[in-house]
Amino acid sequence: MGLEAYTARTRSGPCFVCSFLAGHPDYAHETVYEDQDHVAFLDRWPTVRGKVLVAPKAHVEHVVRDLDEAAYLRLMRVVREVALAVEDVCGPERTYLYSLGSRQGNAHLHWHIAALPAGVPYEQQQFHALMAENGVLSVPPEESADMAARLRAAVAARGFPRMPQEPRGL
Repeated sequence: MGLEAYTARTRSGPCFVCSFLAGHPDYAHETVYEDQDHVAFLDRWPTVRGKVLVAPKAHVEHVVRDLDEAAYLRLMRVVREVALAVEDVCGPERTYLYSLGSRQGNAHLHWHIAALPAGVPYEQQQFHALMAENGVLSVPPEESADMAARLRAAVAARGFPRMPQEPRGL
């Protein structure tokens, strides 16, 4: 991942979530969960193992203004269930949940689920552990596919509704 190229792509390229959902090969991700209104998928450039993004399928840009209360609560239920599955699979010391993006880049609303591994020194936790500027993991495609499969199984084991179709993948 080149940070400058990534920044240029997020600021001038198409919406990464909408492109992923449309099946554009340059925006492929491993799907962890999908229902009629939401999708959860592995981050292509994770800073921690098993990092997942959750987004509404509709192109929504603002977490407070663009969702009514019912839609917000449905989205947060998906975030919670997927985060619990991430905890089951990754066994983190702490799970970080956050929503980033802006109208200037990565505008499509999405939540990050990042499982902080146990034993990370305090000075390398929190924002440090989340910032791509501090490095991203190079995860081979077969490891991403395996992680996504384990996360899908963990979501299903929790009793959360199964995906209505075959998962999208790389």
